[in-house]
Amino acid sequence: MTNEFYKPGEERAARVSALFATVARRYDLINDVQSFGLHRIWKRRLLNLARAHPGERALDLCCGTGDIALALAKQGAEVVGLDFSEPMLQVALEKLKKQSPKAKVEFIRGDAQQIPFPENTFDVLTIGYGLRNLADLEAGLRDMLRVTKPGGRLLVLEFGKPDNSIWRTIYFGYLKFFLPIFGKLFCGNSAAYAYILESLKHYPAQKTVAKKMSELGWQNVKIINLIGGIMSIHSAQKAK
Repeated sequence: MTNEFYKPGEERAARVSALFATVARRYDLINDVQSFGLHRIWKRRLLNLARAHPGERALDLCCGTGDIALALAKQGAEVVGLDFSEPMLQVALEKLKKQSPKAKVEFIRGDAQQIPFPENTFDVLTIGYGLRNLADLEAGLRDMLRVTKPGGRLLVLEFGKPDNSIWRTIYFGYLKFFLPIFGKLFCGNSAAYAYILESLKHYPAQKTVAKKMSELGWQNVKIINLIGGIMSIHSAQKAK
């Protein structure tokens, strides 16, 4: 049965928006629970690879509640966090006011497939757990390339598909059994986090994503698999 929050095609954005409106206030808590806190380590790995520094401009796409955007600002970058979910952005703004009121961070509502900035604007682009949610993966990667400065870096943290069939079966079994429980407990809706497995089934594996990035013009494309490939980081650069 198809998850109520997953819908391919034109309805995808509306369904995903409804999902994040449902989970926004419990998003960080559920991430801690479902990953046993490991998502914080994975995000630090992404940030270390991003190597943002003072004087650079950074764009965090699908920024959610703002963890990566705020961390990029702590590295010294001038940051824009973009997301199409107003409830998630509201949580991000509350974090900004509470944790880093002087940080150079702007949160805006927008579409990661039609980024509202001119060509060659950003030195660093990051996207954490958002690439899988785009209705058109290719359109998103192409527009990311457009707004990146020559020599700029792209870092993508996303759920993966392990190459090892046994490990993949165990991983998918965990997602299938436990995530609906977390959704029911914390959001009152078992479909809210069962969506992750449904979306992952329709998302290409790491090597396919890397190949698509290269075909679109990204250079030095690399894959870093985490915990046997259940998570992955893609890194790439725009040609100088």
